[in-house]
Amino acid sequence: MALQNLKNLKKLDDEALVHAELQLERDLITASFRLRTGQLDDTSSIGRVRRDLARSRTLQRQRELDHGLAKDSLRSRYRPTFQPSVPETEGTDGSGGFLKGLVDKISGSN
Repeated sequence: MALQNLKNLKKLDDEALVHAELQLERDLITASFRLRTGQLDDTSSIGRVRRDLARSRTLQRQRELDHGLAKDSLRSRYRPTFQPSVPETEGTDGSGGFLKGLVDKISGSN
């Protein structure tokens, strides 16, 4: 999930902003893991995700301060409603995805 700029983040409501942050965290963990296992082709994507994550957290904190809320109160409020999206590389049929990539790498088959 690449948000690319601050304008897109500012258009989101509080719940969507928290959900975007949580998805970016998942994307960052996945990209970091793929980097360590040699499956990540575009290493610059990690930096982009980290910057988007920082932008979303900054905007959340600004909104909390504007409304006189405690730190991380938006995150606490909307985290239970978050439904993570399935990455494009993972199929629901079990034919592909991250684990298959690991198995292929270990077994040497492509």
